[in-house]
Amino acid sequence: MIAPGRAKRPGAGWPHVEEATAEELGDCPFCAGREDRTPPETLRVGDPWRVRVVPNLYPAFERQEVVVHAPEHVRSIAELEDPQLALVAEAWQRRRHDERAGYVHALINEGKAAGGSLAHSHSQLVWLPDAPPAVTAERELAPALKDNVLLERDGVVAVLPRAGRVPYEALIAPTGPDSDPWSGDALATALQLLAELTRRLHALGGGPIPLNAWLHAGPWWHLEVVPRLTVLAGIELGAGIYVSTLAPETAAEQLRGAD
Repeated sequence: MIAPGRAKRPGAGWPHVEEATAEELGDCPFCAGREDRTPPETLRVGDPWRVRVVPNLYPAFERQEVVVHAPEHVRSIAELEDPQLALVAEAWQRRRHDERAGYVHALINEGKAAGGSLAHSHSQLVWLPDAPPAVTAERELAPALKDNVLLERDGVVAVLPRAGRVPYEALIAPTGPDSDPWSGDALATALQLLAELTRRLHALGGGPIPLNAWLHAGPWWHLEVVPRLTVLAGIELGAGIYVSTLAPETAAEQLRGAD
């Protein structure tokens, strides 16, 4: 449901990702030249490397890996240019083909409010025995892709669905049914649209904001993008009713103007 009045409640302003500190810049284990501070890599893209994949030091699952998006200390996917994002997509796809057992959940957490523990731009790959309930329970995607179209490129579209749970929630998906994100160029295009969407969100918010994004590799694969601009509380978590302060058509209009 949409409740615009809740945007005026105390503490309802846009949260921002904290600025980099000297300690962060001096100690980041993902920057080039500090490869000895991570476990041995499972994949290196480029020589010298442009993307590295390493085991997660603090895994929640048996197989969980970190994809370091760049050797430079960039703090958001929004800072990556299209060729670099294509290399990130290549790393995701190559690791999936290397380890084919089970379902791979690919995700991005940016900012502490979104669960990001290190600021250097990265994603995670988590191997699960089977597709999780959030994927198996999904309905037909086609109707949602007609809502509030924001960006479209090379057969991939970014939309703000009418049933979004939070302001500016987005879907990025192929324009036609596609069950295989692990081959071809569409995944790279999707990550490029994610970066452009994130840049527009940063422009609207006056700086980097926390967000989560993840890949659902179901019958019609897609990325889901959830900016963490509101706190999920008892109504959302307890009743399963999501209260947004902004209509998606208004959010789409704002993002189109944030080019």
